[in-house]
Amino acid sequence: MKPSNLALCAALLGGASAVGAASGPDLRDLHLNIIPRTEAEAARIAAVTALPQDFSAPEQFEDLPGGAATVRVRRNADAFSQPSGNMEFDRELDFKVGNGLFRKLWVSSPSSTLASDGLGPLYNARGCQNCHLKDGRGHPPAGPNDGAVSIFLRVSVPAAPEAEMPAIEEWIATSPDPVYGTQIQDFGTVGQGAEARFSVTYEEFEVPLSGGETAALRAPSYAAEDLAYGPLAKGAMLSPRVAPQMIGLGLLEAIPAEDILALADPEDADGDGISGRAAIVWSQEYDTAMLGRFGHKAGMATLREQSASAFAHDIGISTPLFPEVWGDCTAAQDVCRAAPGGDSEAHGGFEADQQALDLITFYSRNLAVPARRDADDPQVLRGKQVFYETGCPACHTPKFVTHRLDAQPEQSFQLIWPYSDMLLHDMGEGLADHRPEGRATGREWRTAPLWGIGLTERVSGHTTFLHDGRARSLLEAILWHGGEAETQRARVVSMAPPDRAALIRYLESL
Repeated sequence: MKPSNLALCAALLGGASAVGAASGPDLRDLHLNIIPRTEAEAARIAAVTALPQDFSAPEQFEDLPGGAATVRVRRNADAFSQPSGNMEFDRELDFKVGNGLFRKLWVSSPSSTLASDGLGPLYNARGCQNCHLKDGRGHPPAGPNDGAVSIFLRVSVPAAPEAEMPAIEEWIATSPDPVYGTQIQDFGTVGQGAEARFSVTYEEFEVPLSGGETAALRAPSYAAEDLAYGPLAKGAMLSPRVAPQMIGLGLLEAIPAEDILALADPEDADGDGISGRAAIVWSQEYDTAMLGRFGHKAGMATLREQSASAFAHDIGISTPLFPEVWGDCTAAQDVCRAAPGGDSEAHGGFEADQQALDLITFYSRNLAVPARRDADDPQVLRGKQVFYETGCPACHTPKFVTHRLDAQPEQSFQLIWPYSDMLLHDMGEGLADHRPEGRATGREWRTAPLWGIGLTERVSGHTTFLHDGRARSLLEAILWHGGEAETQRARVVSMAPPDRAALIRYLESL
């Protein structure tokens, strides 16, 4: 455990507050029904998650990144759409019903199809699957005639320090745009004008690499054009968000908060140049501060809240957590707020009731991680050694062991390989969006998990990466790293070309 993080772990275990709430935030894993670890288990976990020293052969269980929940690799685009490999047959029905809800196309009110009633009035997509196509990652528009269905723009404005700020230390106060809300919706139902049109342009530049090689990067510029409700507020900050892949989310949720917090080193006490910080967020579900895990800046604590937020802001569907039938329509958009909604007594007064939210959450929690490929290939093994020697595991933590969970057998006590510490890191000016989100500054991002990254083209039909899809290859994604990862980036630029190729081959095997 890094010394600078002892206070956070004390808060986790019920001690003094480390994040500034007057009564002390509760950073325990409130969303999980946990069976505590024994001392013997803790010792075994420390041994099995230690970094390897031998790269001549794969580690034990390395081919099972999702533990017993891992599934065999499909050779088609369904590779990310399988239920947890250790799921009992009688639980598969809930997964399939959740899949149906995930694929559902919602329609605007009033409608004769009451089960799908309530779209919008403003929205980014008609269903979850439209953004997370085949449960994979989204992409920016490929050209002027390609819509922005799987990418959208978040928007916020600076706020006074006390505005809408839970009692969390280092919270950066922002507010939604007073007219456009928290994100720009580029579709509207009949009678509602879309808020704006997503626009992106690129400027390409070359990066020289060792061995006479070069790489071309593209620097994006984003805008919200054809604004339907007047100009954005003064100081409005825009940030693009590509829909992330959906695999392994339940396993990430089951990582003990204590284990994530133990990796944080906000003052870089060990002097390695890596200063990961925990994203402490305010949970609307539990009405308390919790560890953020989900989203590009780890702005959500639980999968249920993440799912409900997507319902509300991406599709305009009300749930018990976000009950407004008008979704992200602001008070300034009075016509939008007055539009008919799809809430009904049959659904508990919402457009998607608690059962629907639970089923979507169960589905999202159990999308399985596919097995590793070619883990024993000599080039892959060399690439793994390069990955470790370059220092990538300082942020892309390879292994965790999940909680013992009474009610979630699929995620319970699994050795998993997500390659993420789940912390916020300063990634430098090149990747900065200059839009704070909670504790995350405009230069900080959560470490993205790497499992399944080599199957992106098979599932999603493209190879674009990072939070906005600017990188068109894994090499480009690495070359955009800066800030805390500048040293690692420089090593990749200067290493022998065969080692660089082996590193990419290793990442493709994940």
